[in-house]
Amino acid sequence: MIEFLNWLNGVLWGVPLIALMLIAGLYFTIRSGFFQFRHFGWIMKRTAGRITEKNSKENGKMLSPFEAICTAIGGTVGFGNIAGVATAVASGGPGAVLWMWLTACFGLILKQVEVTLGCYYRETNEKGEKYGGPTYYMQKGLGEEKHWGGKWKIFAIIFGIGIFSTFFITSSNLTASEVVAGAFNFSGIQLGDFFVEGEIIIGILLAATTYLITAKGVQGVASIFSKLVPLMSIAYILMGILMVFVNISQVPNAFAMIFSNAFTGTAALGGFAGAAVAKIVQTGMARSVYSNEAGWGISPMIHSSAETRHPIEQGLWGSFEVFFDTFIVCTISALSVILSGMWTEGTTGGALALSSFSQGFGSIGSIILAIIMIVFTVTTSGGWFTYYMAILEHINMKETAFSKALIKVFYVIRSLPGLLWTIYLVKTSNTGFIWTLVDITSAIPTFVNVFVILLLSNKYFILLKDYKARYMGIGQVDENTVLFYEDKKD
Repeated sequence: MIEFLNWLNGVLWGVPLIALMLIAGLYFTIRSGFFQFRHFGWIMKRTAGRITEKNSKENGKMLSPFEAICTAIGGTVGFGNIAGVATAVASGGPGAVLWMWLTACFGLILKQVEVTLGCYYRETNEKGEKYGGPTYYMQKGLGEEKHWGGKWKIFAIIFGIGIFSTFFITSSNLTASEVVAGAFNFSGIQLGDFFVEGEIIIGILLAATTYLITAKGVQGVASIFSKLVPLMSIAYILMGILMVFVNISQVPNAFAMIFSNAFTGTAALGGFAGAAVAKIVQTGMARSVYSNEAGWGISPMIHSSAETRHPIEQGLWGSFEVFFDTFIVCTISALSVILSGMWTEGTTGGALALSSFSQGFGSIGSIILAIIMIVFTVTTSGGWFTYYMAILEHINMKETAFSKALIKVFYVIRSLPGLLWTIYLVKTSNTGFIWTLVDITSAIPTFVNVFVILLLSNKYFILLKDYKARYMGIGQVDENTVLFYEDKKD
């Protein structure tokens, strides 16, 4: 089974998807006039430069842009950035980091496109709440504007199955449980004739916390995340910077390894088996998409609920999300693992991240990382809760008995899959293959979503042209341009 999964992962993250990602990235980059590079300063000004502004919401049923980005970052920054990047370095070597960066360069524009389309094609339900995302722009962009009729459902069903497969196959609970149990040397508790491992006990507590966080729905998640995410992100960044300073003399060599290994492969070293260039490219790209979610199609589901004056304006937050996630947080994770030298020891995931920070800071580093991982795991689970709800709300637009029952069932079991995986993998001591499953579940919706945004690319470029004219002083404003699809229908 494991050999089959590795084969399937190699096929899904093989030439077809890699080629599609590169072609889409180049197409949007070139046709937009290298927007994400030429106007990077503007993107930062309209995103990072506005973080300290007071966010007011005219409609209590919508999210402020800051709440939307915090919820989206809460869903992206977490175990994927820490344990996932550690696994990438362990399996693909330091060279995987360069391919992760290069993929993110295209991700800056890809996420801007999908967030823009998500906002443009979003829909308001009977409660006045706005929802959007790939299934919405498939229905309205392909089904209605391009007159595909019901054929859009083929893409939506494949995409939905791919997204919900991540609900049943997740490693967030397991990763955090490993880190926390290792940091506090908590092996478990003996209950009569049964021994309950520490990871399982912590996993139960994390699942319960996620239930509480998501109890008040998307609005409740956004409110909590706008306070938690900035604090934990700053804490992790500071910790990573300290790790670099502790090993400052080794930093030049670490960067040399990243660039040289990316094109030559990584030779066997210690417990590390070595990796060919193809494996390095595949690992770096897969981990980049899983980490920053560019092209995956999930961030538009939360960004579409934001109050924004223009779809492109919210799309800029998508670009900022990729920049912050990959070029800052993931780079810190990668450097920490490489500088520690622990990536050659044969460990992966949370255990590798923990041992790396322990090497730099001792037990204090382990405890701080454990606390950060607890919060990031809860925010990741909460962020994904909002993504699943966006799809379920689309199904529930007509409020049938089936769709209502589906949402009720989801609310009941929303934290169980991650806990069940933790119990199974801890009991079987077979935690390595979970990351292969994670990569498989990210490949399917990414392929569908990137293909669809290419089909709808003209709408993005119309909106980009309008935005540049209205707010950047580039070109002439066409007053006939409709900024939101709902306005066009009205």
